[in-house]
Amino acid sequence: MKIPAKARLIYALTLVGILVWLAALGLAPYLRSRGVGANALIYSVFAPTCHQIPSRCFHLWGQPMAVCGRCTGVYAGFLVGMLACLVLKRLGRTRPPSVLSLILWTAPMAADGLGNFFRLWVSTNGVRFATGFIWGTILPFYLLAGLNSLFLGSRAEQSRSLETRGNSS
Repeated sequence: MKIPAKARLIYALTLVGILVWLAALGLAPYLRSRGVGANALIYSVFAPTCHQIPSRCFHLWGQPMAVCGRCTGVYAGFLVGMLACLVLKRLGRTRPPSVLSLILWTAPMAADGLGNFFRLWVSTNGVRFATGFIWGTILPFYLLAGLNSLFLGSRAEQSRSLETRGNSS
């Protein structure tokens, strides 16, 4: 199956985006350790996505990363998931994996988060990273399918989809 040029572009832009995102995670503590004020901007970019509690963050250059261990795992897992999409030839697909897949890949992180929330246990940053990593690996399969559906789906399919939604409400 030939992969449409738009699908390759979507993949490339998403891959560059996650690489820049991951680089920023390391750049924030590096800049803070050097006293460069721009670090505050990077930390503030990540603040809406993460609590940034220092004890739950990995530290580089003696400073906490811009996100916690679980979020670091999600983003690292997302990168690995992007590579898996390439290896598994999922670049041009518009159909995401099943909901059951999402539930199974989410279960470890959900269980760990709930266990911590209800004070049944306190996870280490390594466990938080691992559960986030597992979940992060499945996310590109959904994101790429959604973007491909949005940008590659035929106009007829999109019209039918909109008509179906309009009739169901």
